[in-house]
Amino acid sequence: MPNISPGSLLLILVIVLVIFGTKRLRSLGTDLGGAVKGFRSAMSEAEAEETSEQIESSSEDASFDSTPIDENEEKKDA
Repeated sequence: MPNISPGSLLLILVIVLVIFGTKRLRSLGTDLGGAVKGFRSAMSEAEAEETSEQIESSSEDASFDSTPIDENEEKKDA
C-alpha cells in the first residue's frame, strides 16, 4: 500500500476544489451526510424490529415433546 504524505493529500484537495468548486462540494457533503443518516436510522429500525420479534417469539408458550418415555430406556441410562 503506497504511503501518501500530508503534502500530497493537500495537493489532491486543492485539485478537487478547483475542479468541483466549493458549492458543489458543500452540496455533495450534505447529500452524503443525509445518506449516512438515513442508513443509520434504517439500521436502528431493523434492529428494533428484530428485537421486538424476538420478544414476541419468546413470550409464546413453551412446546414440550409429549412422547411417552419407555421405562426400560430409563433404567439403561441410569
